[in-house]
Amino acid sequence: MAKNNYDVIVVGAGFAGLYMLHNLRSRGFSVRVFEAGGDIGGTWYWNRYPGARCDVESLEYSYQFSEELQQEWVWSERYATQAEILKYANHVADRFELRRDIQFDSHISKMAFDETSNSWTITTADGEATVSRFCVMATGCLSSTNIPAIEGREKFAGGTYHTGSWPHHGADFTGKKVGIIGTGSSGVQSIPIIAEQADHLYVFQRTPSYAIPAYNGPYDPEYERERKANYKNYREEAKNSRSGFLLAINEDMAMDVSEEERQVAYDKRWKRGGLTFLGAFNDLLTNKEANDTAADFVRSKIQEVVNDPDLAEKLSPQTVVGCKRMCVDTNYYQTYNRDNVTLLDVTEHPIDEITTTGIRRDGTEIELDELVFATGFDAMTGALAKIDIKGSNKTTLKEKWAEGAKTYLGVAIAGFPNLFIVTGPGSPSVLANMMPAIEHHVEWISDCINYCRETNCNRVEASSDAEEAWVAQTNELASHTLFPTCNSWYLGANIPGKPRIFMPYLGFQRYLAACEEIVEKGYKGFSLS
Repeated sequence: MAKNNYDVIVVGAGFAGLYMLHNLRSRGFSVRVFEAGGDIGGTWYWNRYPGARCDVESLEYSYQFSEELQQEWVWSERYATQAEILKYANHVADRFELRRDIQFDSHISKMAFDETSNSWTITTADGEATVSRFCVMATGCLSSTNIPAIEGREKFAGGTYHTGSWPHHGADFTGKKVGIIGTGSSGVQSIPIIAEQADHLYVFQRTPSYAIPAYNGPYDPEYERERKANYKNYREEAKNSRSGFLLAINEDMAMDVSEEERQVAYDKRWKRGGLTFLGAFNDLLTNKEANDTAADFVRSKIQEVVNDPDLAEKLSPQTVVGCKRMCVDTNYYQTYNRDNVTLLDVTEHPIDEITTTGIRRDGTEIELDELVFATGFDAMTGALAKIDIKGSNKTTLKEKWAEGAKTYLGVAIAGFPNLFIVTGPGSPSVLANMMPAIEHHVEWISDCINYCRETNCNRVEASSDAEEAWVAQTNELASHTLFPTCNSWYLGANIPGKPRIFMPYLGFQRYLAACEEIVEKGYKGFSLS
């Protein structure tokens, strides 16, 4: 029997879940949030690995729904650390008294829609059942950790860690022989810090990443004052951009200017640092020839920094720059000049197995005291797929998505009435600034639920035709870019057996306009009854 009834149940208490709770509660809805972790924070609660920080500038990676909140909070650095971001999340929870409606240490194991009552029953792993008219999945895009199925993984006798589920007490690698598998964002951030502690660090690399310097440091108080004084204008400018943040894109085409002009543009972006590098020219993600010029520039910078030419070559990606998540680093490439760091290419020489005392490759064992998996996530769908979610015809979400994730707008799924997703597949999400993407979804979903209340609607569901058309549009947009040319987690390519489908929707401004038009046309593509 269900213990409680609510208007809305929210799963997840990261930034999406917190704002979802605040927004719905302010409209008079009864809301309960279930969170698997022991406290709020989502991604920033779990990802506590050495060097963890945001790759979006702090003044942009923050809520804008409250003018008082955005004025009172003071960020200490250009790129905030995990600890500072978690402190910010706690401040938000305390300021708006959110914890009283959040239930922690509560893993949701199954969810089922009831046709008769048009409601969801949500059941935790310990058997507690709760009923609500609507359910919002705020489970995050990067929350389901991926650990590769390497033979012998369970045998290793030393300490084992995953960057996405780091122990809260931390880890001390002083004087240890450490192995780290993976050189994506979390690897790029953690490798320089671990190398400073370890007796020796062995980096097992499959595919090198493009990393742009962060040039991180304290915020200039005058710069912060100016930003805050003009926050409204800056936020509006970001909202009307392709990505949801102030990535000023040069409208020139790379191949329409001289080689000298290209180098000047790339050098200017490199010296500024961060993800704005990709905005050096308008065609870097649509024209392979143009992209090659940017990739050559980054590779030349790697060769300047890394002393050993052969090592620099191994660290130089040969893929399209930007079709995988770009990394923002602090002394990543410089770390390979250290005597206590060894790079091992697992594409040329794969890992044979993990033993009780280390890793064996090419018949030779590398002895390790500690092993770190920086192997990322089952992105965008993994957290949802772990829950047994049954829709209106008893079809599970896992069955529905067997050939690839399909949604309408990235917020709704045909056959799963009254269920919403925040920043789901089919929305800009991971290819936009996540904070405004989250806020937009929260407000759109809240408006929809409120509309149902005002019109006595008990059921809202995306149509199959609208869903298919949206998936086709998402893939059509991607097909005109270089994104599908890489085996990236945007396509699910990092998970063996996961269907390949490009999941993010390209163009934040375009997406906002589409969502607004759908509402103006009476929630076109949805059935409301």
